Amino acid sequence: MKTSIFEYNLPPGLIAQKPISPRDHSRLMVVGKKNKKIEHRHFYDIEDYLKKGDLLVWNNSKVFKARLFGRLEAVDRDINRDGIPDKSLLDQQEVEIFLVRPMENEGVWKVLGKPGRRIKPGMVVRFAPDFFCEVIVKERGGDILVQFLDNEAVVRDKANKYGRIPVPPYVKDEPDQLEIYQTVYANENREGSVAAPTAGFHFTPELIQKLKSKGVELAEVTLHVGLGTFLPVKSERVEDHVMHSEWVEVSEDCVKKISLAKMEGRRVIAVGTTTVRTLEGLAEIVIRAYEEGHLFKTKGELANSNWKLDTRERGGLTSKDLPITNYQLLKSYTGDIDIFIKPGFEFKVVDAMITNFHLPKSTLLMLVCAFAQDKKFMLDCYKKAVEEKYRFYSFGDAMLIM
Repeated sequence: MKTSIFEYNLPPGLIAQKPISPRDHSRLMVVGKKNKKIEHRHFYDIEDYLKKGDLLVWNNSKVFKARLFGRLEAVDRDINRDGIPDKSLLDQQEVEIFLVRPMENEGVWKVLGKPGRRIKPGMVVRFAPDFFCEVIVKERGGDILVQFLDNEAVVRDKANKYGRIPVPPYVKDEPDQLEIYQTVYANENREGSVAAPTAGFHFTPELIQKLKSKGVELAEVTLHVGLGTFLPVKSERVEDHVMHSEWVEVSEDCVKKISLAKMEGRRVIAVGTTTVRTLEGLAEIVIRAYEEGHLFKTKGELANSNWKLDTRERGGLTSKDLPITNYQLLKSYTGDIDIFIKPGFEFKVVDAMITNFHLPKSTLLMLVCAFAQDKKFMLDCYKKAVEEKYRFYSFGDAMLIM
């Protein structure tokens, strides 16, 4: 598949620079996959399309201020009692460090640096008197590994104190408050995204309450959104693109809600591509384990809850004896997901999705084309959105695909 077939023309004036207020007054394009029908509504009308028993699943990850601005210092190795290098040999080069994700070793983070040519291993980047990191490794792909003296939680706390909001580059005016670039249901205990799960921007507390009163059920997953999600595919062929992995957490409670909904034939509606990737990525993990012939204790049950698959030669049912149904495809899970959903993908969990309008040649556009099961029709929807002057990208309008 050529990446170029996912291009479309977008006038720059349609790129939203700030959210609509109230949030649920954004426009909503309702897209029918089977009847190829398009309706133009507002997001507060979404309750007309959701019914009692629908399960709405969203990503509760919270964004933190991942953009840090500091100065490079080439220092000796003497550290004083406060953990601050004593002598600075160089202190004039300003750089931007973008925190991507923490690594396994405490205090080590993968980051991006700008301008990258200035940043060399052994240098220290100081953001504040009590906040700095040392450059450890520059990787071939442009990523940089740095070492903080602080643990992950403290690094995020200091980043929120000294850093800036990680809005996309097409947003020219940075919001004053982080809450503007945050969903209303972002969980304080699930902080870790460097970009917002933007499909959730359209929800307000009042709209959520209306949906609850109607009998719509809610469930939450966590996917800490990384920069790779929004980057355009640069390879000529779609298949040559390598997805960045992202950390997810799916609780046992969420799995039970989804499994029951699927078993009873109720719809699972994903809020955003991040939720879609979480659910479908986890289903792929289960299927892969099943196909590799791992053993199970009983029908419909994986060997244990920690994802240490039971590979005993005896004492259980083989995969040949255990047909997995569409309501047995999930298991509580904490770890990385790197699924790349493109046209031809078979969706196993998600029945409908809410999303924004995405960048040309991005993996997110490829995902919605896959979900619509018709790339041409989805690109026609985008063409219609341009004609109707919908607002695009992170702060833009929404689409409901059913």
